[in-house]
Amino acid sequence: MSGRNVRGGANAAGGSKAAFSVFQQKDVAAGGTGKVTSENTGGAPTNPASIKERLLGWCQQATKGYNNVNVTNFSSSWADGMAFCALVHHYLPNSINFDALNPKDRRKNFEIAFKAAEDNGCAPLLDVNDMIEMGNKPDWKCVFTYIQSLYKHFVMMPQAMAARTAGTAQAGNH
Repeated sequence: MSGRNVRGGANAAGGSKAAFSVFQQKDVAAGGTGKVTSENTGGAPTNPASIKERLLGWCQQATKGYNNVNVTNFSSSWADGMAFCALVHHYLPNSINFDALNPKDRRKNFEIAFKAAEDNGCAPLLDVNDMIEMGNKPDWKCVFTYIQSLYKHFVMMPQAMAARTAGTAQAGNH
């Protein structure tokens, strides 16, 4: 995938800390904060544990019923790329042929999920090669932050746009 190959990969520059550092830089370049944070949505919990639990619950709900997907954490549950594909497919069903995926073809699954998300406006924050190199235990902070950006793209942005549209329509009716 062009534009995603980080020179030397995660292991060449200090493992997952280096991968997370590159990830933070990409997040900032894409307009994010580079930090693991959450939007404060009207009284929603903002402590890290509850944010993590809520985001995990969202992932579980969105991927429920998908074959070969069992999201229980932000590390090993995402190691074969199937959960990424399921999550993207849930919101963009025409962008991925989920039934054609093979959990053993990790590289292809990551490529498919990341490209579908990127083609639909999501920031390219994770690197296929880094995910492959991290094996069965990807850095949870990298996965968590990427999932958080998907949540903002698929859930928060449409809600904000709908609220703005509704506000504009109401203002026009008065």
